[in-house]
Amino acid sequence: MIPKIIKVGGGDVAEVQIGGTLPLAFLGGPCAIETRAHALEMAERIGEVCVGLDIPWVYKSCYDKDCRSSENSFHGIGMDAGLDILAEVRSAYKIPVVSDFSDAAWAARTAETVDLLQIPAYLCRQTHVLKAAGETGKPLHVKKGQFMSPWNMKNSVRKIEATGNEQILLTDRGTFFGYNMLINDYRNFPIMLETGYPVCFDATHSVQMPTSMGNVSGGQREFIPHLVRAAAGAGINALFMEVHDNPNEALSDPNTQLDIRYLKNILAQAKAMHAARQELLEEWGEDRVHLDD
Repeated sequence: MIPKIIKVGGGDVAEVQIGGTLPLAFLGGPCAIETRAHALEMAERIGEVCVGLDIPWVYKSCYDKDCRSSENSFHGIGMDAGLDILAEVRSAYKIPVVSDFSDAAWAARTAETVDLLQIPAYLCRQTHVLKAAGETGKPLHVKKGQFMSPWNMKNSVRKIEATGNEQILLTDRGTFFGYNMLINDYRNFPIMLETGYPVCFDATHSVQMPTSMGNVSGGQREFIPHLVRAAAGAGINALFMEVHDNPNEALSDPNTQLDIRYLKNILAQAKAMHAARQELLEEWGEDRVHLDD
């Protein structure tokens, strides 16, 4: 199925279009906003990679990490300071920005700054959160919960559509399998595409091992390139990765963020795989098999 196209940004920043048969888009940046200087540096460095590869992109970083495993973990710099920094990144580099929010009351304030509003995976069923996001009128990035089947994401979509908002991007970030483990089921992408909306793969959270280190989540960064290539071949419209210049010292998700030195190679591979799939579909037609064949 060819999904509809959503448009992120535009006006005073670049417009990033996601969906249809368009080239692969990228959403990336540090997991959490750490400092103003770090956010600006990361935006500049990621931007250089994306411009060099001709990949449209959206800068991602969060002001509040409400789902950290430990009370003692870094939970963010707060909404006001965080949104001010995202606004500066947006203005300085003329790129759209995305951040998530975890309280329905924060939706409108967050939407005043960001171009794409993100619903965290743990909240993808929460009606008040989804409706508050939808009512902002901004494009929405909804992560499939680790506990959710892909076919049940249509219910989250319907809650958003009830607000009149039809600018939706659906993302898979792995599914719980046993204790402290996530797996990726690549059937998720064609199944979620049946909603009519574009789909995205969150590569860095997919290698997470939730709370496997007691009060901190572990991860297996070495598998990111393998998962990205598979997802690009499975029909994603966008790729999401959290990227850091020193991931081992990152204040949030140090075990899963991608070191920026690997970003160019992985994005180049993802772009090539995505383009190859598009060429195959143009030559051979839709890659579906029907039960009644």
